[in-house]
Amino acid sequence: MTDKTNIIRLTAAQTAEKIASGELTAVEVTEAHLARIEAVDEKVHAFLHVDREGALAQARAVDEKRARGEKLGPLAGVPLALKDIFTTEGVPTTVGSKILEGWIPPYDATLTRKLKEADVVILGKTNMDEFAMGSSTENSAYGPTGNPWDLTRIPGGSGGGSSAALASFQAPLAIGTDTGGSIRQPASVTGTVGVKPTYGGVSRHGMVAFSSSLDQGGPCARTVLDAALLHEVIAGHDPLDSTSIDAPVPPVVEAARNGSVAGMRIGVVKQFRGEGYQAGVVQRFDESVTLLEELGAEIVELDCPSFDLALAAYYLIAPSECSSNLARFDGLRYGLRAGDDGTHSAEEVTSLTRESGFGPEVKRRIMLGTYALSSGYYDAYYGSAQKVRTLITRDFEKAFEQVDVIVSPTTPTTAFPIGERADDPMAMYLADLCTIPVNLAGNAAMSLPCGLAPEDNLPVGLQIMAPAMKDDRLYKVGAAVEAAFVEKWGHPLLEEAPSL
Repeated sequence: MTDKTNIIRLTAAQTAEKIASGELTAVEVTEAHLARIEAVDEKVHAFLHVDREGALAQARAVDEKRARGEKLGPLAGVPLALKDIFTTEGVPTTVGSKILEGWIPPYDATLTRKLKEADVVILGKTNMDEFAMGSSTENSAYGPTGNPWDLTRIPGGSGGGSSAALASFQAPLAIGTDTGGSIRQPASVTGTVGVKPTYGGVSRHGMVAFSSSLDQGGPCARTVLDAALLHEVIAGHDPLDSTSIDAPVPPVVEAARNGSVAGMRIGVVKQFRGEGYQAGVVQRFDESVTLLEELGAEIVELDCPSFDLALAAYYLIAPSECSSNLARFDGLRYGLRAGDDGTHSAEEVTSLTRESGFGPEVKRRIMLGTYALSSGYYDAYYGSAQKVRTLITRDFEKAFEQVDVIVSPTTPTTAFPIGERADDPMAMYLADLCTIPVNLAGNAAMSLPCGLAPEDNLPVGLQIMAPAMKDDRLYKVGAAVEAAFVEKWGHPLLEEAPSL
């Protein structure tokens, strides 16, 4: 089983097992994935930086541990693609922006540290929409990423690099961040699995901030079990993050190993369909609901009227927080500095740096947010949006009194062509229609593949939503659905992806 093609097709769980048993070495596994990156990433552009030497050094350390008879963790030696929003000591962190080009962080994010402590091998940093603002990875200052199913289409965003790395078999695991759907929407359009944990479930220390009350790191993988194993590694309380939840991590791995929906009540929200939803997406979603019934679940229709206001509330709250967070990029402390030739004042240097360092979408959101927070408009805009957020949270609370989990399509359409929505911000924002309510309420959610849309043969995602700190329910339902679909199709969905 040392053939490199076979190695890259293994799940993370299988890879870890083979490393632990000695059938494969961590170095062999890492080299196979580095070779794959070299072979296909010129076309896909999933990575912004590949840390070849660092990855091989980590892999050698795992093999040495095994040789000494030390106990290895459940993901020891398994390669991972890390979204370029988490600081990595000694390795560039750009957040997809020119303003941080060439910045080498002096410390690791808590999530990065946890990965290293678990002996997960970090292959490099993945492409993303600048500062995680976008739904297509087209807003990266370093160029777009292609969807491995069709390289002329988007891989989702903001974490398109991570999802594309998984779908093109460049890594069996990846890390994303989800502010309004940036883990789940890329998973949906690439036929992979993505989980947004409960807000505060995974530390944000060392994760470059976009919208602090919404941002949440989480696991991305090709199977539900792999996502659960990664979730368990990165989750847990962190005193360095004031919003981190001081409670035990939900039993996600146990849930993923014991998938079942028998006797569960599963909600379907009537607001998550209608105009703007692609026919093939609705068809695959309806089939998924039928499947859940066949597996023993009771389906309950839910009415959550405030969900219709989620998109508007989000695009006031997120830009407002971004305008505050991004004020730190002033050209004086770190990153890019423009106009510092002795003829400009400090204010002019800051202005010139931001002009040349921030891209159009980031500037748009800073302006939106600054306006929404300005004197005289605060209550009308930001204050009202926060009230809507409370209504959305209440709608979820009422819904979860009736059901165990809620399901919906992850995104209204399949992957759209690169460039199609570049000049239409509203059309782009609609990609997150189904994912945003969960972020506003702080709940947990997962996207997993539920088939290909008949009209374009592209992946469709099923979204599962659970109450805060009930992340294990996602994995229990997700594992049951995944097993039923794989049995129906005869193989995992990604085996149908065209060869690169």
